[in-house]
Amino acid sequence: MEGGTLEKTPPATESPQQPPAHAKPRRGPLRAAFVAMRPKEWIKNLLVFAGLLFSGQFDDPSAIASATIVFLAFCAVASAGYLVNDSHDAELDRQHPTKRRRPIASGELSIPAAITMAVVLVLAGLIGTLVAEGPVIAGLVLAYGVGTTLYSFVLKQEVILDVMTIAGLFVLRVLAGAEAVDADASAYLLLCTGMVAMFLGFTKRRQEATSELHSGTETRPVLEHYSIPFLDQMVAMVTAATVMSYAIYAVNSPLIGSKMLGTLPAVVYGIFRYLYLIYDRKDSRSTASILTGDYGMIGASVVWVASAVVLLAIYK
Repeated sequence: MEGGTLEKTPPATESPQQPPAHAKPRRGPLRAAFVAMRPKEWIKNLLVFAGLLFSGQFDDPSAIASATIVFLAFCAVASAGYLVNDSHDAELDRQHPTKRRRPIASGELSIPAAITMAVVLVLAGLIGTLVAEGPVIAGLVLAYGVGTTLYSFVLKQEVILDVMTIAGLFVLRVLAGAEAVDADASAYLLLCTGMVAMFLGFTKRRQEATSELHSGTETRPVLEHYSIPFLDQMVAMVTAATVMSYAIYAVNSPLIGSKMLGTLPAVVYGIFRYLYLIYDRKDSRSTASILTGDYGMIGASVVWVASAVVLLAIYK
């Protein structure tokens, strides 16, 4: 790699249009549609519950119901975004060793059907939140939808701005969740959310850049502007910023002050574990797959939530 551009090796002789011999059997229409919605990625929308957790309202049925409605709305709009994105990137995805198996790229789900599904999901998410939670939250969900659309068609081609856009979409989730339960989304919480999102974004770009370097494919044009050394610098910076911003938030917890520092060890372990998987184990799975498929990451998440609940229950 020189000058921030990935060197390309000659493409494989197998046509990207044809699935490999070990490809899974063709999925039926309903299963293909469900897979295209990427339900595994819904784990990112759990950030909606951050306001519920840190405001200590996890035992309030009304607050839980409101947060759940917002969570479902973000899942619907997020899935609509994935459908639009995959429709737009179908040709590029067919050149990728794993993305070529996505329902739209493989031809299991037509582009017109995917767009129709996306429209229905967006309308369901917006109308549902408007009726159940009011115009403010519906506006935040709409802003998220607009942001994902801009990302799919424009911003994901812009170096650095692509990851910053992802961070902004994460922050919108936290804002909407806090608004739903009338919680105060502190500046430190939003800062920490943005840093976590950029951490995940830059590590994902490094995974993709490494994969393209080894496979000789070119499925994400923005990677031409990312070099491995530059991405390593970005990951190092946002890792430090993530730990520090969470520590600052924990010291200034609105309800129990610095006692929230008891949740910091789980956060630090989770971040370091994620880096270990990416750098040492060369894990190429998606962010959602790593978070839900690695026992260390699952354990860190469970301990983090449990410690927050216990500390809030004792000291609130």
